Order: sequence, then C-alpha cells, then structure tokens
Amino acid sequence: MTVQTVEYVRYRIPEQQSPEFLAAYTRAAVHLAAAPECVDYELARCEDDFEHFVLRITWTSSEAHEEGFRKSELFADFLAEIRPYVSSIEEMRHYKPTTVRGTGAAVPTLYAWAGGAVAFTRLTEVFYEKVLKDEVLAPVFADLAPEHAAHVALWLGEVFGGPAAYSETQGGHGHMVAKHLGKGITEAQRRRWVYLLQDAADDAGLPTDAEFRSAFVAYAEWGTRLAVYFSGPDAVAPGEQPVPRWTWGAAPPYQP
Repeated sequence: MTVQTVEYVRYRIPEQQSPEFLAAYTRAAVHLAAAPECVDYELARCEDDFEHFVLRITWTSSEAHEEGFRKSELFADFLAEIRPYVSSIEEMRHYKPTTVRGTGAAVPTLYAWAGGAVAFTRLTEVFYEKVLKDEVLAPVFADLAPEHAAHVALWLGEVFGGPAAYSETQGGHGHMVAKHLGKGITEAQRRRWVYLLQDAADDAGLPTDAEFRSAFVAYAEWGTRLAVYFSGPDAVAPGEQPVPRWTWGAAPPYQP
C-alpha cells in the first residue's frame, strides 16, 4: 500500500482572466491525465471570492512528481499551457496524509451500512467456525488464538470505515502484514478464504445489496492477494502504514 502525496497549488487570478485561466488548465489537464505519476487532480474555485483557485494533484509520491513528471516532456507541455499564470501562484506545496481522516454522514460508511461492530463480530465468529471445519483452510489456522476472530472483526470494522480500534490496540497495516510472513498461503487457500467469507456474510445477515457486496468482495480480493504475496518467499515487508480505509468505490449505496 503506497502512501501518496497531495500537492496543492493556490492561485489568485483576476476575475476577468478566469475564462482564459480555466481554458488553459483544461488543455494542461490532458498532460496531467497522461502522466503515470499522477493519480488524480481537481481544480476548484472559491465560492466566496472568485479570484481564488486551488489545484489539487495526487501524486504517487513527491519523488515521482519531482524526478519523474517534472523531468518529462509531459511537464514541458503542461507548463507551456499554464506559464502565464505561474506568477499568480500563492502557494505550491506537497502534503502527506495523517491518521486524522474519515467521511461525513452524507454517504454512510460501509461499516455503518453493514450494522457496525455487532455485524462484524457476528461475521468473524461465523467465518472462523467455517474455517476450522474446512479441509483447505483448517491447516492454516490450526493454532488459532482464541482472540483471533475478535481482532479480525476490529480490523474489518476499521477498514470499512469504523473506529480505529485495531490501530489503537494492535497496530497498523504493518502489524497485520507481519502475521502473514512465511505462511506460504496458496492460491487455492486464498480463493477458499474469499468464498467462505461471502458465505459467512450471508449467514451473518450482512447487507446483500449489489453496492455493498461489490465493495465487500473487492476488499476481500485485494486483501487476500496481498496476503498471498506477503506470505511468500520473496515478500518485502512494508514500512509502518495506517490501516487501509475501504469505500464504496464506483457505486455508492442505492437509496431510491
């Protein structure tokens, strides 16, 4: 999991120049979109003072921006479009995310939609009952600690937008990764894990709407594929990182 860098560029553009400024950035954005170092971007305009604009660009890293994009032909083309406005920049800095993060209530978190802590506790209890009876997965969890299911419930709850209980009591992403090192998880075991988790979600009464299950299975696929990698002989353990936060992705909850 890569910790990305967000660049903010703040402009003050006289209102009479704003049409040309927006047109220039529309052209320049083509070069941002083509840059492999660029994750996403957005140009916003102040509602209270139309002269103020903020460009937000998410880069794969500050190094990728400075050593990759800035030394590429794409940057030369990008700069050619916005050069008349460089003198109007009031701030241009890189920012790293902190652990202070979250979402508002306008769109419920996956955690809330699922039913909160009770739902994830029920899910992991049902899941590990199935795991211990499964001939493919039982060997992997032969020495399962009594508190394992509860810890996984905290992990999943935090991943899906709940409180940071796993981080506060167990650690971040690196702590979870460490539990998989050297385990030699096979592709068959990974797939079985995903299938049993879906069966457990049914039995535990988690929501069955298409949007929730799509996000739920997407995380299961992502997480288990990382688990296979980190359990293998060539794995390189990551540095300490925060627990990932999963969102609805392409489709928010359907609310007629």
